[in-house]
Amino acid sequence: MITPARERGAALLTVLLLVAVIAVLAATALEKLRLSTRLASNMIAIEQARGYAMAAETLATTRIDSLLSRNPAQVTLAGGWSGRPFQLPVPGGVASATVVDGGNCFNLNGLAVNGGPGVLVARPAAIVQFTRLMTLLGIPGQTASTIAASTADWIDTDSNPLPNGAEDERYGNRRVSYRTGNTLISDISELRAIAEVTPQIYAKLRPWVCAQPRAEPSQINVNTLLPEQAALFAMLLPDTLTIDQARALLLERPAQGYTSTDAFWKLPALRGIIVFPEGQAQTAVTTKWFALRIEVELGGSELTESALIDASVQPARLVSRAWGDPA
Repeated sequence: MITPARERGAALLTVLLLVAVIAVLAATALEKLRLSTRLASNMIAIEQARGYAMAAETLATTRIDSLLSRNPAQVTLAGGWSGRPFQLPVPGGVASATVVDGGNCFNLNGLAVNGGPGVLVARPAAIVQFTRLMTLLGIPGQTASTIAASTADWIDTDSNPLPNGAEDERYGNRRVSYRTGNTLISDISELRAIAEVTPQIYAKLRPWVCAQPRAEPSQINVNTLLPEQAALFAMLLPDTLTIDQARALLLERPAQGYTSTDAFWKLPALRGIIVFPEGQAQTAVTTKWFALRIEVELGGSELTESALIDASVQPARLVSRAWGDPA
């Protein structure tokens, strides 16, 4: 028989157990509430940051229009606009935007040429040029040749692999199979899926390539190309100009830049250098593309945006944007 004292003890233990369970449930609910509140606050901050980033886009395109209005036929580094962050007033946070010449790169989509409505055909001269750029960057010749041809195969609309190239059959035999894009590359991160491109090679190529939304080679502006980008000029020529020679040429550039490509190609330092017409046609003294990077810090949240601006039309217009750091 259970005595009243033992009954009271059992009841007390039951009550204490219930209190403990309720306390745990309450603590869990409170933690979930705090998490939900933080998530909601972060989402609000991110949305506000996106709004400020878009305002920065507008300001950047306005500045680009102002730059081009001075002389659309010649863009130089005068004024220090390239690579210099400009601050934006943001309540409770910090925002900055940086503009650089977005055309001084190897356009992966230039590996193809429009062959008619919906048809993209590999461009042999661009394949040679991309191969040369990679060898200048220290990538072995055979690997570079395979990557260049395979990238052209990735873009062109046929299913016949180029010499050293790769089409659907090669990717279909992988453990995780996939097919080639058969269209223009939308983001340079697609390179990681192409034959022979390792993480190390991708990291080496990423600063030098771009994906302009047109099947045409990049126009390299000899007025804005930096000495550390000398490989982009050396790639335009056959094996007659080293990176060091190209760098020296850029270091001797006059402060006011060159008024025409003819004036540039007549430089004494370029006498005796073999120049292919395709390479010469890829030089310019103005800029059609600008790359924009925006960073916003607001309410403990950070937002990064990369954008491409088309300045071949006026007013300049944004053609692509990506949130977060480049892959």
